[in-house]
Amino acid sequence: MRKRGIADAVGFAHRAEHMDEIVRRIDAGEGGRLRDTLLAASGIGTAKAWRVAIAPHDDYAYAGFMYPLALANIKARTVFIFGVAHKARTFGIENRLVFDSFTHWHGPYGDVKASGLREAIRGELAEDSYVVHDELQAAEHSVEAKIPFLQHFNRDVEIVSILVPAMPHARMREIAAPLAGAIAKATRKRRLRWGEDFALVISTDAVHYGDEDWGGRNFAEYGTGAQGYREALEHERAILADCLAGTLAPGRAALFSGYTVREDDWREYKWTWCGRYSVPFGLLAAWNLQPALGAERLDGRVLGYSTSIEAPRIEVGDLGGMGVTAPANPRHWVGYAAVGYL
Repeated sequence: MRKRGIADAVGFAHRAEHMDEIVRRIDAGEGGRLRDTLLAASGIGTAKAWRVAIAPHDDYAYAGFMYPLALANIKARTVFIFGVAHKARTFGIENRLVFDSFTHWHGPYGDVKASGLREAIRGELAEDSYVVHDELQAAEHSVEAKIPFLQHFNRDVEIVSILVPAMPHARMREIAAPLAGAIAKATRKRRLRWGEDFALVISTDAVHYGDEDWGGRNFAEYGTGAQGYREALEHERAILADCLAGTLAPGRAALFSGYTVREDDWREYKWTWCGRYSVPFGLLAAWNLQPALGAERLDGRVLGYSTSIEAPRIEVGDLGGMGVTAPANPRHWVGYAAVGYL
């Protein structure tokens, strides 16, 4: 057994009793009430099964209630997680998907198995379209953040972790179609149903905003006062409405890239969603999977949006060393979106 360990011991819960308490505090607090209100407003209860979901990966203290808002309706045992590759540039990796070779991942309720679908899918892909890189996978927190909540809702969950590093949108289209074909072939062979047996989850935090503690960079495009905050949220709402809500289409994934990636340099932010590659790639993979499986068209529901300075805070300081990994104030905040696709 080759087990992938823990990258972030502060922001996330890695023990069963801590995870149970996190969920209890969400359910009992303002975050739980807000989650229920947002789900009711979306017209979706907890009986439906998402085929695709978008969820954050920030500290549970900040983004806690957004996780179950997006992930409670993931009913499938096997989950393909499209993660951000925050440190890919350090390893010189771009233009290729990143897989791992771990047999298991750490979970709060026991080890989480890496699905055998991973090898079946890789065997169908062109060798220049992916790399197996355990060191990058072990350092990345965007997949790790999802596992405790996924396992809380389904103790038998298995995962396939796919990191999406920097690549131009044309390269995303080039790789997403054969990946979807490989997923379709592997799941059809095993008689797995999309939504019931397997699902796709896309990991991203929304905008990273402010002019302090961003490594010397200024991400406060609209300023840091109250008016700047309102204008930044309006910009965020436009992205959600234009790109993620409603019927999934490749043009909307391209529009998301247009919102978040500079036209003159696809390696750089235009608007600071860390999932500027994971989101459009995951959506393109999902869009290509529809005809490959003869599935109905995906319909996106924006379940909720919040920020690290607005979301109901969860007290975690008494849970075995948990805490926060970054400040949250008007000059340094992060947005969170929860989206589900039926």
